[in-house]
Amino acid sequence: MKKIGFLSFGHWANHPAYSTRTAGDTLLQSIDLAVAAEEMGLDGAYFRVHHFAAQLASPFPLLSAIGAKTQKIEIGTGVIDMRYENPLYMVEDAGAADLIAGGRLQLGISRGSPEQVIDGWRYFGYEPKEGESDADMGRQKALEFLDKLQGVGFAEPNPYPMFPNPPGLLRLEPYSAGLRERIWWGAASNATAVWAAENGMHLQSSTLKYDESGKPFHIQQAEQIRLYKDAWKKAGHVREPRVSVSRSIFALVNERDRQLFGRESGSSDKIGMIEADKRAIFGRSYAAEPDQLIKELAEDEAIREADTLLLTIPNTLGVDYNVHVLSAILEHVAPGLGWR
Repeated sequence: MKKIGFLSFGHWANHPAYSTRTAGDTLLQSIDLAVAAEEMGLDGAYFRVHHFAAQLASPFPLLSAIGAKTQKIEIGTGVIDMRYENPLYMVEDAGAADLIAGGRLQLGISRGSPEQVIDGWRYFGYEPKEGESDADMGRQKALEFLDKLQGVGFAEPNPYPMFPNPPGLLRLEPYSAGLRERIWWGAASNATAVWAAENGMHLQSSTLKYDESGKPFHIQQAEQIRLYKDAWKKAGHVREPRVSVSRSIFALVNERDRQLFGRESGSSDKIGMIEADKRAIFGRSYAAEPDQLIKELAEDEAIREADTLLLTIPNTLGVDYNVHVLSAILEHVAPGLGWR
């Protein structure tokens, strides 16, 4: 058995082929798709977070709305760029959203990916300390976020408060028990995957990572996951780690599928520069008839190593078509691979 969720980038544009012409379209359709995903038996609804782009940005209102309209499905992000965040305010937002959802948030965070603007976090009022990089700043904010999620008091109370205080130092509210154990780190390198394990975060590994060996993407990603699991064990955490990988997978079961995604059949990994000095490898897409898809996916080592698979979806094609895409995987592919 494997948990299966969807991952939406939340695009919109005033394009004649898009069902998401506006930000409102994307937000409301995201809620509707999460409800439909729960009804079909999917395990998770996850959303990318990007700033200065016609994509989903502030995740907590959306996660809260989905939490209020669903009962079982996990609700998460993949990922929140911590360079842009105030960790304390984020603790409050995340706690509220998790309580609304009944403890179902699975928050993916990271130091962030290449941006639409130069040093966008500066416009949000943040600056690395002297001697720090923006990546260092993002990781330091992540550690502060994790610390404050534990619900331990740290703030000196006012002796003349507006309302009576409980004894001792004060914590942030609302506090949601267990949320600290449901934080994931999006790692593009082996080293940051190990760092995530050491700090007690689950691992999210996407459709790209730094090219650290020249091997095929799925093998490099599987090696990253094994390093993560070893580091988790060495750290002595008592709970079990979780690992998600994301993939673009399309079962070609009708003519529209073949028209839209048939060209992806037989695709291969790609190499590119994700940053000026960072060579990255981008994993292939999968698109084939279900029987062939099962054969190809069975050879993906990283999927075998992960307990959770996030299916990247073409959200601009609307709720109905994405329900079809996800249902096709659950019905025609997942049973053949032992995922259901």
